[in-house]
Amino acid sequence: MEAAKTLSATVLVSFSAMLLLSLAYLPAFGSFENKEVASYYLRNGLLLTGSANIVNSIVWDFRGYDTMGEETVLFAAAMGVFLIIRRRRYGRDS
Repeated sequence: MEAAKTLSATVLVSFSAMLLLSLAYLPAFGSFENKEVASYYLRNGLLLTGSANIVNSIVWDFRGYDTMGEETVLFAAAMGVFLIIRRRRYGRDS
């Protein structure tokens, strides 16, 4: 039991340190330097997609596979929560 607590504490401290280091290296909010991809989307969004809504064209046309992956993860998480709640409510046999 003591080994499990030590492992849990080590994992928690490691992830906390990685999170803090990641936050320290984020660019300042609103900074727009070295954003070649964003500039490309803004310059060519209307021409390449035909959509006047630039946000919609980026999400669905340029980043379609990424959006589909995010939706798959969201669906899997929702199904996991549903199954856990169902199992607790109705027992293990249902």
